[in-house]
Amino acid sequence: MARLPRFVIPDQPQHIIQRGNNRDIIFVRDEDYVFYIKKLKLACDKHRCQIHTYVLMTNHVYLLMTPCTEPV
Repeated sequence: MARLPRFVIPDQPQHIIQRGNNRDIIFVRDEDYVFYIKKLKLACDKHRCQIHTYVLMTNHVYLLMTPCTEPV
């Protein structure tokens, strides 16, 4: 079954949790964290999102972000 479209309200903060598959480790080395942060910044610039804060754990990520526009 297909996933339903996400409910997005522009300019309203959202709490996002991203976990590794089967809660496996996703960050092994320090370079993995740096790579993720760089890619996150590029994605936010592309999709006009603002990250207020983030927490990167070894097997999951917490983001508090605000989308600035309606999704395409």
